[in-house]
Amino acid sequence: MLKETEALLAELISFPTVSSDSNLDMMAWMANRLEHHGARVELFADASGAKANMFATIGPDVPGGVVLSGHSDVVPVTDQVWHSNPFQLTERNDRLHGRGACDMKGFIAAAVAMADPLAETPLKRPVHLCFTHDEEVGCMGARALVPELEKRGYAPRMAIVGEPTDMRIIEGHKGCCEYTCRFHGLEGHGSAPERGVNAVEYAVRYVTRLMALAEQLKTRVPANSRFDPPWTTVNVGRLYGGVAHNVIPGFAEVDWEMRPVQASDAGFVKEALHAYVETELLPAMRKVNPAARIETQVIGEVAGLEPLPENAARDLVAQLTGNDACDVVPFGTEAGLFQEMGMSVVVCGPGSIKEAHKPDEYVSRDQLSQCLTMLEGVARSIAA
Repeated sequence: MLKETEALLAELISFPTVSSDSNLDMMAWMANRLEHHGARVELFADASGAKANMFATIGPDVPGGVVLSGHSDVVPVTDQVWHSNPFQLTERNDRLHGRGACDMKGFIAAAVAMADPLAETPLKRPVHLCFTHDEEVGCMGARALVPELEKRGYAPRMAIVGEPTDMRIIEGHKGCCEYTCRFHGLEGHGSAPERGVNAVEYAVRYVTRLMALAEQLKTRVPANSRFDPPWTTVNVGRLYGGVAHNVIPGFAEVDWEMRPVQASDAGFVKEALHAYVETELLPAMRKVNPAARIETQVIGEVAGLEPLPENAARDLVAQLTGNDACDVVPFGTEAGLFQEMGMSVVVCGPGSIKEAHKPDEYVSRDQLSQCLTMLEGVARSIAA
């Protein structure tokens, strides 16, 4: 089974499914393989028609069962120095290198390798293979897929999201909210700043207010927070604007993100920013230019995975791996979206998040083997 998984991983890595590009070739290749092993495969195209989600089912058409979830997209290799072709699987010292090897085509390869054994197992509940697009840029694929699954009446009992955790059990993670804020002011000559509306200046004021809110979030830490850091974090990723020293910039743009430990923190920040924009920034801008405006685009608002006292997926994976230690992490996944569907959810997969997105990304053979052992146990539990 391990050799077959490695061969599948080599095929998957050969598809350069960077988030900015299409994943259709990879999805078509997997759909063909899974259908050959008796899976019922549905593809859900996005609005552009260039990308798709996949939801494949093996076993009876009944409620319950388990979802094995992974995302098909990978981050770019631009400006990274690799010691081998990032889109060709390369083995060195029992490490399998390639873009997406751990994040997260290693888990996808293991799940697809299970198709034949699952098809031959008398399953009492279905196993669903769920592979999405655009997780790396805001979980776009999963956010579109979940309503489609609900419309079709799918009701799996649990989900295992195979993000790289070194096969540790992760029962909770922060949410991830990403925004782009655009400031439209009024251009003018730098010698008369009072005659223009400096969009960069107002963007800086906005960021200053955002950073003040970030400090306030440190005082709102839940008493039982297990995250590191334990509070909701804010990060300004990009501030753009201006063309020359002597030109009043009429446009500026800010990209920022927030990772809430609790839903109330997200509301606190958004309400405070809205009030600041409406009562201070816009009135000042419109004194000079009545057409001035500030627009906020929601790039993605992905729910966190809430640690719950009762979690069947966590308990099953703990039993199968022999690991009772459960942890939480600050990075986000699609797990919270499945939890919102009513599933019990756990994050557990081969490879280390420390290697994800880096040059020479890899997954070890040992981690792949551990993952296969876990998935074989999942099959046995559903057949029992």
